Amino acid sequence: MSALQTPIAAAQGSHRPRLSLGPITYYWPKEQVNAFYAMVAEAPVDIVYLGETICSKRNQVRHEDWLAIAERLAEHGKEVVLSTLTLLEAESELKRLRAICGQDRFMVEANDMGAVHLLAGRPFAIGPSVNCYNDRTLGVLARQGLKRWALPVELTRETLEQMQRAKPAGVETEVMAYGRLPLAYSARCFTARHKHLPKDDCRDVCMDYPDGLVVNTQDEQQFLVLNGIQTQSAHTLNLLAELPAMRELGVDILRISPQSQQMDQVIELFHQALSNVLDPAEASIRLNALMPVGPCDGYWHGKAGMAATAA
Repeated sequence: MSALQTPIAAAQGSHRPRLSLGPITYYWPKEQVNAFYAMVAEAPVDIVYLGETICSKRNQVRHEDWLAIAERLAEHGKEVVLSTLTLLEAESELKRLRAICGQDRFMVEANDMGAVHLLAGRPFAIGPSVNCYNDRTLGVLARQGLKRWALPVELTRETLEQMQRAKPAGVETEVMAYGRLPLAYSARCFTARHKHLPKDDCRDVCMDYPDGLVVNTQDEQQFLVLNGIQTQSAHTLNLLAELPAMRELGVDILRISPQSQQMDQVIELFHQALSNVLDPAEASIRLNALMPVGPCDGYWHGKAGMAATAA
């Protein structure tokens, strides 16, 4: 019997977090988006977040298209959550936000406090871009209807442990466990600026970079990724080796952030680890080979974010 077929020891605990797939953060053609979610529909993912969270100019997939994708995924047994923009600047963006928050078919993930305001009084989730840094903030949001919160990626395991002890009843905890770290957002579009284009006439240049544009330091170290108005880490967060710790902490959901290639393999490795078929440390090593640049996990351990402790 192969290692992939042999369940690992039950000592890792009986708590089994669910697996979620975060929203696509890059600008992909509509055909690629549809093909991606056709794969996801058959994949062992429990929760799928849908929608444009970075830039409203990325409009090949419109609100009605996202709703159609959501319905197809729901038919395949997925829990679907609609995600909102992280940085809003125009009335057109507010109109889209109101449309997302106004529907009652799917739960909404708020990625800024404006969305939280619109969702108050009904069940909602918050993404890792909302600065929820302590249990007091969790309590305030829970009284407004919060049902799920995502740990901000810069926080540590110790901080999560403290917040879990005081977390309000009925609120789920989600931790981003794989993907390039979302570090910052700006009113400027750095990808357009790189191409000497104004933001208002960007010519969809983000589509040339399906996993973002890697930025090197002067000594040629791959450091950051430009993704329109968003800055990401060049290295990919990988916390799968921390699955035993997250089980002990009672984490409800592990989140994967999409990349353009090999996502079926990434999802399968997480599924095998969560199902006690593959040791999380071994699965984590295999994940490292699927990354565009390489792994990082520093924030979780209270170190520099780009550090790779597990590696």
